[in-house]
Amino acid sequence: MPDSLRVFPLGAAGTVTGSRFLVQGGRSYVLVDCGLFQGLKHLRLRNWQPFPFPPDRLRAVVLTHAHLDHSGWLPILVREGYRGPIFATPATMDLLPILLSDAGRLQEEDARYAARKGFSRHADPRPLFTERDAEAVIPLLEPLPFGGSASAGSLTFTPHRAGHILGAASIHMAHRGGASVLFSGDLGRSEDPLLPPPAPRVTADRVVMECTYGDRDHAALDGAKVLADAVRRTAARGGVLMVPTFALGRAQTLALLLYRLVKAGEIPSLPMYLDSPMAIRVSGVHQAHTGELLASSSEMDRALARVEPISSVEESRALYQRHGPMVVLAGAGMLTGGRILHHLKVWGGDPKSTLFLAGFQAEGTRGRDLVRGERSLRIHGETVPIRCELVRVDAFSGHADRTELMNWLTSGPPAAVSLVHGEPGAAEAFRRQIAVQLGWDVEVAEERRPLGEPFPKGWP
Repeated sequence: MPDSLRVFPLGAAGTVTGSRFLVQGGRSYVLVDCGLFQGLKHLRLRNWQPFPFPPDRLRAVVLTHAHLDHSGWLPILVREGYRGPIFATPATMDLLPILLSDAGRLQEEDARYAARKGFSRHADPRPLFTERDAEAVIPLLEPLPFGGSASAGSLTFTPHRAGHILGAASIHMAHRGGASVLFSGDLGRSEDPLLPPPAPRVTADRVVMECTYGDRDHAALDGAKVLADAVRRTAARGGVLMVPTFALGRAQTLALLLYRLVKAGEIPSLPMYLDSPMAIRVSGVHQAHTGELLASSSEMDRALARVEPISSVEESRALYQRHGPMVVLAGAGMLTGGRILHHLKVWGGDPKSTLFLAGFQAEGTRGRDLVRGERSLRIHGETVPIRCELVRVDAFSGHADRTELMNWLTSGPPAAVSLVHGEPGAAEAFRRQIAVQLGWDVEVAEERRPLGEPFPKGWP
């Protein structure tokens, strides 16, 4: 990349998490994404390290989307002194207060629990950030709609639709000198029931591209059919279908499909519950931005009304006293926490029930342990046997697979490519595919090494 525009990966290099990219355009510095590291402990520990660049030297932060591995370190960046604008699409702006405040509250609860139970090696365990830290981010948010542009110093940036989740964008960034770079962000599916596909790739000198599924395609399965089959089997046994869901996107997609299946008579009209206060609030954001969805406003309203919202802890516990058949959607999607763990403790050992894993299960999560064949889990300090039926399907993944990634990449003219946001095996497999099939200049990004360059002698 020309010297006038340099990109330093500060995360999401060699891993699928912690998305942060420092862009230098002359004397202007902009950060694309500011995500948390999630998953394995050695990655989570990195969240406690200070930011490797003075936050007050940043002219702007630009977000691709609201997921915490792309936005969740913002409260710390602001606490460390950043006071500039944080640009995001309008839907992302509406989602961030929900996700960041919830994350801050959970951090505080975890710290109090660790202190009470003595789990921490620290005498006074503290949260990574607080709910108040999260709230300090919100006044800095500035809307940047798809196709609109904003500038910071010598850099101009424009978001383009990326699919994946509501409000998700690829970010095109251009330097006054003419050099340009496109950050794919997380790319969505070509045929998603909820969201339109990513926009065709725009021209740029370099593409910084995610490759979460760079080594494989999603199974050629009809996700709605797999879901319908699981509902019917579980209902026939009188069991509970437990569906771990991400509050953002996955819960709304599943609610829409369940509504359509009931309406078509393909599954019985069972009691269905959305046991996630955050998913309930996020659903409201979807209803406010139905212009970005494939489903109509009226259909989304009917679909979300079909799943009974469960807000309070008392209401959630009351579900344990109810008998199947029924469907319970609850967070978190990879069994890393949330109310789904309480349901799994109650019904995970019941052969009549089903655990439906919809989508990617990252390394270091309970979901990945089950995919690998484990049939017991440590939950809240207890060993919980898993004797329920286990169904896993990638058809509901919000990430483009290998073929969809290649189709998006080749929808624009040749460019240099830097691969990020993928585990090492996936990144290397996709690098080889691009090099062999396209003959383009392609690399797997390394942390702190400027893209397309050898390691620098020092920071800019």
